[in-house]
Amino acid sequence: MGRHGTIAGRKAAQDSKRAAMFTKYTRAIIVAAKAGGDPDYNATLRVAIEKAKAIGMPNDNIKRAIKKGTGELAGESYEELSFEGYGVGGVAVIVETLTDNRNRTTSAVRSTFDKNGGNLGTPGCVSYMFSRKGVMIIEKTDDIDEDALMEAALEAGADDMITHDDSYEIITSPESYTDVHGALIDAGYEMVDSDVEYVPSMETAPKDEKDLKALKKMIDTLEDNDDVQKVYHNCSVDLETVE
Repeated sequence: MGRHGTIAGRKAAQDSKRAAMFTKYTRAIIVAAKAGGDPDYNATLRVAIEKAKAIGMPNDNIKRAIKKGTGELAGESYEELSFEGYGVGGVAVIVETLTDNRNRTTSAVRSTFDKNGGNLGTPGCVSYMFSRKGVMIIEKTDDIDEDALMEAALEAGADDMITHDDSYEIITSPESYTDVHGALIDAGYEMVDSDVEYVPSMETAPKDEKDLKALKKMIDTLEDNDDVQKVYHNCSVDLETVE
């Protein structure tokens, strides 16, 4: 379960990065709201709002971000940039960003790769090792009936459900993601995490502890950057366990 880690690990990481996550989700809401400020008619905005609420973002912050996206309030203009490269040990890394300064973001991402033994490559150099999938993580509790959850997910259009030690992982196509996400939320299920992600089709890992630490430092530094929305990698080791 290296790619997703444990529920406890995810929650601990979210708590430690809560302020940074507010910034990231604010940007995601602003960008999503450009296509319309009503979440009932904008599935991308609905998902962004639900994720922001899940980490405790105040409603006033959410409303302000929506108004910035729709143009009711003055706000920054963000563009999406994606970077691909390798970390130590040949681990493939994809970095998705929302930025108001292309040069600043590009410089910061390149510097982070360089300083931690990585190598920033060209578009497409590693993305062929990943598939785009909708992924929803639901914590396993006594209140959840596994069969009922699977039935609800599949009826809504999910491709599969994987049962882990402490969670259920719902897999969808990118096209079905918002429908499945909305159906499960409406049915009362709470998401620990959900997004359309790059899911690795092959995995690898550095062979020694020193390289694992360098890879974790690179990933952590990237994730701490306000411009970075998401970092994907194909390391088979749960980096949250690396100290």
